[in-house]
Amino acid sequence: MSRESSELKALCVGRHRYLSDHFKRFFRKLGVDASSVVGIADAIPAAHAHVPDVVFCEYDLLATVPLEPWERDPLLSRIPVIAVSLTRRSDEMHLLDVNNIAGFFYLPSLTDDDARRLLRAVRPSAGYSLRSALDRPVSTARPPA
Repeated sequence: MSRESSELKALCVGRHRYLSDHFKRFFRKLGVDASSVVGIADAIPAAHAHVPDVVFCEYDLLATVPLEPWERDPLLSRIPVIAVSLTRRSDEMHLLDVNNIAGFFYLPSLTDDDARRLLRAVRPSAGYSLRSALDRPVSTARPPA
């Protein structure tokens, strides 16, 4: 594995093995060190075992399964989550379902070049941190007239 590919570790989570393994193969093809699990419950111990930089999780799983154990976990709650879908586009996401989702990939229209560009944004070397982004104060000052 090259230095670039070893910089980003990912956990791929799906409702069933076929989807989680498909996501894993897709991201490995792009040079990501990816592993896969089925379901939210299995994601927690897998995250502690592999300490991923990002989680790619099936959007329908995020939108339909209670995420409280994930949100309460001290490690997993701080890892950026990218929702992945084979059937829904980003404009079809339910607005109430965007909590803790740092991004969205609609795989059927995602080119390898676009995916690589988006993945660079979450590489540890890029200095991205979901926690620091959330802790940054939002300016309410008006721009000068």
